[in-house]
Amino acid sequence: MYQKPKGTRDILPEISYKWQYMEEMAKQEAKKCGYQEVRTPTFESTDLFLRSVGESSDIVNKEMYTFKDKGDRSLTLRPEGTAGVVRAFVENGLVNDTMPQKMFYIVNNFRYENPQAGRFREHTQFGCESFGINTPFGELETITLAKTILDKVGVKNLSLHINSIGCQKCKPIFNRALSDFAEQNKTSFCEDCNRRMTQNPMRMLDCKNENCQQILKNAPKLKDYLCDECKEHFMKVLELLRQNGIEYVVDTSLVRGLDYYTKTVFEFISDNIDGKGKSLTVCAGGRYDGLVEEIGGKPTCCVGFGMGLDRLILLLSDVEKPQTDVYVLNVGGVSADKTFEIAKTIREQGYTAQSDLLDRSFKAQFKYAEKIDARYVLIVGDEELKTGVFNLKNQQSNTEEKLKLDEIIELLKRGE
Repeated sequence: MYQKPKGTRDILPEISYKWQYMEEMAKQEAKKCGYQEVRTPTFESTDLFLRSVGESSDIVNKEMYTFKDKGDRSLTLRPEGTAGVVRAFVENGLVNDTMPQKMFYIVNNFRYENPQAGRFREHTQFGCESFGINTPFGELETITLAKTILDKVGVKNLSLHINSIGCQKCKPIFNRALSDFAEQNKTSFCEDCNRRMTQNPMRMLDCKNENCQQILKNAPKLKDYLCDECKEHFMKVLELLRQNGIEYVVDTSLVRGLDYYTKTVFEFISDNIDGKGKSLTVCAGGRYDGLVEEIGGKPTCCVGFGMGLDRLILLLSDVEKPQTDVYVLNVGGVSADKTFEIAKTIREQGYTAQSDLLDRSFKAQFKYAEKIDARYVLIVGDEELKTGVFNLKNQQSNTEEKLKLDEIIELLKRGE
């Protein structure tokens, strides 16, 4: 028997309605802010991710699914959503259109990492990217949109962690200071940190090794190296958040795991999700003003976020499971094509309807109607076909009434 690959999952009908609810809700909230959907290839040139995500990142070093095609080209399954969207933005000339350009997407990403609760090797991400907004209002709208979606999902104990990691003017100065500090403690750092020390020192701050974090408590602080422009921008972002009633925690250790970020970075964290103090990052994003230029476009400011839907499913509040409006049940030798025709008429009016397709008994049909949680059972016999008046049973109230088909449609319209 074949089995799914490790780190993947089957989303079966018993839970897929929750995914549909969450995806549609996120799309609608994004559309309210003027975002439109973009769809990009599942695989891209490997070089795109090397240049955008960064060769020092864990994604590039440990997690990418990379392969050679028959033309000996190096391709990689998409490990994250932003790089492909930015590539599409540049390649299709959108950089020359009126700004801002706002896009959302729902994509499957692929990372070779240890599977755990809410984290899979193939995972689904909802993301939003906006281009051409150089003011702090870009962060305000992005963060507000993300929070609205998370609130509607029903995420509890939600906190916004935010930081500024500087720009291309001040980041190199901090990196040199951090590298000098790290060199003095070289023997005490883990293998990953020693590699990052020369490639991208700031990435050391994202290390999960407890011993490294203890050493880094005495390291230079990023906030002390921000240029005046970055400081002013960040202070304005915080001011706008306060004005709009969004609480936040300034987290000076937050740097994010992708190299393309500049200035503002943020994470939404759900605290104490298991009642034992465990926290879970449910959304992350920030500003990446140099990425468009890095992959061949003209300088364009960008800000966005991504949220893993696999994790959010674990935190999703109860969502009502969709019901079949009407099950059309045939008795007394009435042919299946008659009940199918009635079900088809109901569907054409915008309601869900099913009929027997297996020539089952009256009792078996009723059991099936209960299994699919039908709101009504419409009973069709020879007499009903002659008179055009049908027995309609309300499965919730266990009551019956005789109605014509157009009256049944009206009843459904009234939501009864």
